[in-house]
Amino acid sequence: MVLELAELPVRAGEGERFEAAFAEARLLIAAAPGFRSIVLRRPIAPDGHYLLLVEWDSVAHHRDGFRKSPDYAQWSTLLHGFYDPMPVIGYFAEDIACST
Repeated sequence: MVLELAELPVRAGEGERFEAAFAEARLLIAAAPGFRSIVLRRPIAPDGHYLLLVEWDSVAHHRDGFRKSPDYAQWSTLLHGFYDPMPVIGYFAEDIACST
């Protein structure tokens, strides 16, 4: 399992419209092979970024599967117009066990 993380810099004043578009877009990503889960967190500060966390079976399922699919084109149409600048995406491996 890998975790995709992105800070989404949604333009000021567009949060409500973005959240409505995201509700539609989440159905597209949820149908993708290798998709496991998705979480979108709203910023506390008015000018903050949304936080997107998506779990995938592998990086390839996201990068080579979903991002090359017709559903991603629709995802982009729904969401990319809200960002300034475009988000940077990172991938992370499984949790590291921590002891106290």
